[in-house]
Amino acid sequence: MIFANPWLLLLIAPAIAALFAARRAQDEGGTALSMPLEKGFAPAGTLAGALSGFLPLALRGAALILLALALARPQYINRTELPPEAGVDIMLCLDTSNSMLAQDLTPTRIAAARDSARAFIEKRPSDRIGITAFAENAILQCPLTLDHDSLLEYLDGVDVGITHTYRTAIGDAIATAANHLKNSAAKSRIIILLTDGRSNSGIITDPVLAAKAAASYGIKIYAIGTGAKGPSRALMQNDFGQYQYVTIEDDLDDDSLSAIAHAAGGEYFRATNSGELRDIYSQIDKLEKTDYKSSISISYQEKFYIFLVPAVLLLLSEFLLARLVFARIP
Repeated sequence: MIFANPWLLLLIAPAIAALFAARRAQDEGGTALSMPLEKGFAPAGTLAGALSGFLPLALRGAALILLALALARPQYINRTELPPEAGVDIMLCLDTSNSMLAQDLTPTRIAAARDSARAFIEKRPSDRIGITAFAENAILQCPLTLDHDSLLEYLDGVDVGITHTYRTAIGDAIATAANHLKNSAAKSRIIILLTDGRSNSGIITDPVLAAKAAASYGIKIYAIGTGAKGPSRALMQNDFGQYQYVTIEDDLDDDSLSAIAHAAGGEYFRATNSGELRDIYSQIDKLEKTDYKSSISISYQEKFYIFLVPAVLLLLSEFLLARLVFARIP
């Protein structure tokens, strides 16, 4: 709490001085008779007589002190940190095809992708981030948002099976993400594309062309190829509902992913294990760092009434006591 007019707190000193002066004058004025409501006249030496001289003055003095505090205008300050008007808008494009169940990344490629994306999101609280999931087709899993708690819930839902899983539509994924980013007012817009395969499906058959179209809107693409070199194994469910290990061949098209990244002014990275994938996200985080100026909204709430109301009640009590309970005969 602060006081808007702190100099008015100096009024407390004369209020206290007046209280003591009135008490002293009262002591020097001789004895008097008090008139309680029920028992008639009472000698000044009784408890009622003592209270009749002190209590009204005490109530009046306390009321004056509270009035001085109210005049000083006590206020509560509310400080609210405002989000930046223009930051970095980021769309995460995550492959959810069957091959993402391969266990060359711990525990699987898709789980490692979620974990690394989560760590990346938590480092960028001031950026709007969204998620596009894709396999044989592409879907907007979460639009751009600053609500990262909700974003992380959507990220947890990104898994193999949320789209048709047997093919990979990289061109459609880029187009879906770019369509959501193109009208953004952010000063920097990027797509982080993560996949373990090559583009073999979708309406847009040439993903490099999709990357060039994204670049025309000022969108940058970082491409991440994930998966160890050579075959890997994955635990999958067969048509009879039974789980069995199958071999996943290395089908990553490094040249195409590199061309996609370069066409949109970004970079291509290859992650062969979970540690490398985390490091790649950290590199992208450093490449796209933005310095933000803190923006604080400050509002003031007047709280004078917390002193004014009890001051009025004390004055009313003093008036009633002096006129009714402790009335004096001249």
